[in-house]
Amino acid sequence: AMLDPDRGLSLTIARVVQRLQGSSLHSQLERQARVSLHKPEIKLESLKEDIKDFLKTSGWEKKLQNAVYSELNVFPSPCHPAAPPEHIKEPLAYMRKAQGSWEKRILKSLNSMCTELNIPLAQKRPVNEQKELLNKWNEMGTDEPDLSLFRPVYAPKDFLEVLMNLRNPNYENGEQPSFRNHLGLIQVPLKVKDIPELKEDFSELGLNTGQLGIDDSAQVPPEFFENEHVRVGQKVLAEQDSAAAQQYVRQGCPTALRADLWALILNISNQPEDILYYEQLKSNVIQHDLLVDSLIYKDVKLTASNDDYYFVFEDYLYQVLLCFSRDTSVLEHFAYSSATPPKSYIRGKLGMEEYAVFYPPNGVIPFHGFSMYVAPLCFLYHEPSKLYQIFREMYVRFFFRLHSISSHPSGIVSLCLLFETLLQTHLPQLFYHLREIGAQPLRISFKWMVRAFSGYLATDQLLLLWDRILGYNSLEILAVLAAAVFAFRAVNLMEVTSLAAAEAVLADLSTLKVMPLLQIFLFATIT
Repeated sequence: AMLDPDRGLSLTIARVVQRLQGSSLHSQLERQARVSLHKPEIKLESLKEDIKDFLKTSGWEKKLQNAVYSELNVFPSPCHPAAPPEHIKEPLAYMRKAQGSWEKRILKSLNSMCTELNIPLAQKRPVNEQKELLNKWNEMGTDEPDLSLFRPVYAPKDFLEVLMNLRNPNYENGEQPSFRNHLGLIQVPLKVKDIPELKEDFSELGLNTGQLGIDDSAQVPPEFFENEHVRVGQKVLAEQDSAAAQQYVRQGCPTALRADLWALILNISNQPEDILYYEQLKSNVIQHDLLVDSLIYKDVKLTASNDDYYFVFEDYLYQVLLCFSRDTSVLEHFAYSSATPPKSYIRGKLGMEEYAVFYPPNGVIPFHGFSMYVAPLCFLYHEPSKLYQIFREMYVRFFFRLHSISSHPSGIVSLCLLFETLLQTHLPQLFYHLREIGAQPLRISFKWMVRAFSGYLATDQLLLLWDRILGYNSLEILAVLAAAVFAFRAVNLMEVTSLAAAEAVLADLSTLKVMPLLQIFLFATIT
């Protein structure tokens, strides 16, 4: 049910106020206001205005604005007050149901691994093990435990099989008129954008706008644009305004400013209390051994450790991912995610709610490739607690959508459908050819999108892509890029006669330049 705008606004304001009331920013503001009472420029007769002015000039008003902006970016726009909470998670019942049964499968896989290997989900580490782990915290990669019996709980291709079987029960045997001609693997009718709408949404990527990541723009000599863009970027940072930073990065981030701009957009300032919180997570890792630790360890070994760009960050990845699994603040994102955190019961108390705990404590079971969400961030942040906060915020804003079933425009189902629709509409010959030879394009591009292209593109290119994810607060650009890659390799793909051959043509994306691909596909395709 739609709300009238005023009612929606007042609900949004109420929710933001409620969210900020418990925050450390709230107590800091109160403290600042109290301190200001002793300043000579604060007069009793104009107390309220004077304190407001003080908060403005001292930069606290900006901090509050950024916090509000951050809330608005993360939370969905309010439903009708009468809407049940599960509608905020996911409005479509069949999507909720599919996500629920997928979660049961994941949990079953995890539990059977426990039983087979005869190890508990969680146990306290013996004191000598705690000491040992503490001593090698910064070089966990040197450890070579035998993980041959552990296997990832699932890989992207298992998840794709689930998405291919999604159906809307209201439409028996594909009787949706507009949708009957969709010949991709995704068979649910969601509204996705066409190229004219995407052009409008991503207008800053147009051919007449300066871009970082395009070397030979005819309009402006690139070094002229770059120098000017750096100057503006420094100004945006000096202003400390999240909304301005988000607009700015749509044209790409200068390398030297990227870490600070992303932190500003994500409203991460790494205060003393944040560093303390990270240390608490670390001590939790030291004290308790979780089954997911071995899954994380194995995932890093299978992915990032073999990657030419990322192997040097192996130790950072363990630190961040082990702490992440213990972080109960991550549970808050389930309010707007279609997923529900898995529960585990204390031994012998199955089904008794008072003995239920979330497992892992953050509610997120890692899958094959999960560590690649963290790896690129290691290029930007070298201080573990800051790296950790940036990753956590990226996860609860964006990455969770890539491995849960929902109808959200940035959710993986919509991205798959957008990708297939773009190809079928704009490269019909290629689409039909690949379909005929049993090489459905989504079978190849799915893993790119689930990982947000991490580990597939060269890092400098990946960061330019993630600039735009942050700038547009949307993951739709992943589907557009995936389609653009197929368009770029279309001539070679028209000649292949099997899925394996098609995969070989697209096996190495490390030489691709993201921005020219996106521009050509969006702005030079005849629509």
